Amino acid sequence: MYDYTIIGAGIIGTMIARELSKFHKKILILDKENDVANHQTTANSAIIHSGHDPKEGTLKARLCVLGNALYDELEQELHIPLLKTGALVISTDPDEDEMIDILFERALKNGVKNPKILMRDEVLALEPKLNPNLIRALSLPSTKVTYPWEVALSCLEHAHQNGVEFQKNALVTGIKFMGDMYHIEINFKDLILSKSVINASGVFSDQVANLIESDVPYQIYPRKGEYFVLDRRVKGLFNHVIYPIPGPAGKGVLIVPQVHGNILVGPTSIIQMEKDLASTTKHGLEKIKVESRKLSHDIPFDMTIRSFAGIRATSSFEDFYIQESKVYPQFYHVAGIDSPGLTAAPAIAKYLIDEVIKIKEPQKENWIPYPKKPEAFFHLDRMEQLDLIKAYPKHGKIICKCEKITEQEIIHAIHRGFGCDTIKGIKKRARAGAGLCQGGYCEPEVLKIIAKETKQDLKDINYYAKNTPILVKETKVKS
Repeated sequence: MYDYTIIGAGIIGTMIARELSKFHKKILILDKENDVANHQTTANSAIIHSGHDPKEGTLKARLCVLGNALYDELEQELHIPLLKTGALVISTDPDEDEMIDILFERALKNGVKNPKILMRDEVLALEPKLNPNLIRALSLPSTKVTYPWEVALSCLEHAHQNGVEFQKNALVTGIKFMGDMYHIEINFKDLILSKSVINASGVFSDQVANLIESDVPYQIYPRKGEYFVLDRRVKGLFNHVIYPIPGPAGKGVLIVPQVHGNILVGPTSIIQMEKDLASTTKHGLEKIKVESRKLSHDIPFDMTIRSFAGIRATSSFEDFYIQESKVYPQFYHVAGIDSPGLTAAPAIAKYLIDEVIKIKEPQKENWIPYPKKPEAFFHLDRMEQLDLIKAYPKHGKIICKCEKITEQEIIHAIHRGFGCDTIKGIKKRARAGAGLCQGGYCEPEVLKIIAKETKQDLKDINYYAKNTPILVKETKVKS
């Protein structure tokens, strides 16, 4: 029996798990997928927003500004990548220019650090590739960029080190409240008992709530956003996060430098019925190209290495819904966490525990700090590399030539934390296959390394989800 069962291992669920692991509680985190943070967390803009955009007085505004500040602490505690870019919101049309003043006042009211209005020449001095017809910009120096999946994984690994249990491929198919206890059915057969339930299941949060609540106080509308990823050879073309003036559908098409040197351009913003249809469309990608011209005419789309789409959990409630159930004690909704959910995540976890659950007991004295991860081999100087090869000879073989990832780094990723045995899981952990060729050359080698290290047959290695084998049948067989 558990004290807390968290449903959903995205950035919100993993942040909550890490925060709860500071207390003497038995905690389980469940996810229906085959890995951590497969949905909204792994497919977004990666921006730690300043807090200039949410409406004053909302939870989004309050927790966004607090979350932004907490990421500076997480950088030190979890050794996560954090690119301190700052941001510029630019106006290119006289009809929209007054929004610069409105957003500036909103930023001040929300407590954003050091916002400033810049005139055209000041902006172009900072970002010469921007549209020369821009009028003004709002400068937001507290804006940052991270690697969201790495943050969620590090949170869960840290929670796991401090006693939190994790179960993947665990679809919640039923919830009943019986005798002051929650009976949680997994995959239509297994049963888990828990004193409390935290529903942090993202775009599926209303479906999970419907398993027990007869009148769910919010509805989730899946909002798809498509993106282009530009090769890291574009590093330095833009150094700030670049926003247009926001519209009714969100912040608009952005230009976002990434921690690994790539640039994201997007997203679109389309409400759809399907909660897990994250496919790109010709129309959507063309729209990004058209909309991005408001920001710059110099975006090198010919250097695109991939495109992708993600689904955001837009809510009918219009704000974050972080409340205990009105009917069922100790059933907590953490729902409608769309933008700026990534930014607010550490603050959401603290708000839930301090102001909603209200845990009063002292924290553990023996809470284990998160160990520092080894530096990427390619980033070491030559003597450090040679010393490392002496200790671990498999660092001497480069598997992913685009990202310069060694065989030993892939082996480390396979055995890291609670383990990984999928192609995409290794791509996310070690970045093998994340470069220009997108795994065209290294993927067969990664497949062999996974099979060897996990003692599986090659044909049993999945791409990502269960039952997604890379190898289906032989195409060249001796007669």
